[in-house]
Amino acid sequence: MSDSGLSDATAQDEGLKSIAEASEELGVTQRTLRFYEDKGLIQPRRVGAMRVYSRREMGRMQLILRGKRLGFSIREIGEFLSLYDTDHGKQSQMRHLVQQVADRLEELRHQRDAIDKTIAELEVIEHQARERLSD
Repeated sequence: MSDSGLSDATAQDEGLKSIAEASEELGVTQRTLRFYEDKGLIQPRRVGAMRVYSRREMGRMQLILRGKRLGFSIREIGEFLSLYDTDHGKQSQMRHLVQQVADRLEELRHQRDAIDKTIAELEVIEHQARERLSD
């Protein structure tokens, strides 16, 4: 029996995952899991000296990784997680989430426009250079 009151068999029965199992399932390193734990975004339980990840923590990590893929900061991801943990009926929090997502969408659309313009310019340069090579 560990400090948390859970035996290793109980951890397995509850579907808890070790740090190695969690990192493999999520496709991240163990260091990544410890980083998000240090930032306070996840709180794995302990079975003895071993970190164990519940379904809740695995779900939070999936949200963290999605937020990271979408380009949100650690602070913003933390805010999203607090929304995840609260009552979904809180309108002011949902409005805040909608605004953050809208802001990110606008930023990404501006980046896409800039990339499209850069690609078009590079294509012109490439075409001109190829024409000069064939002269």
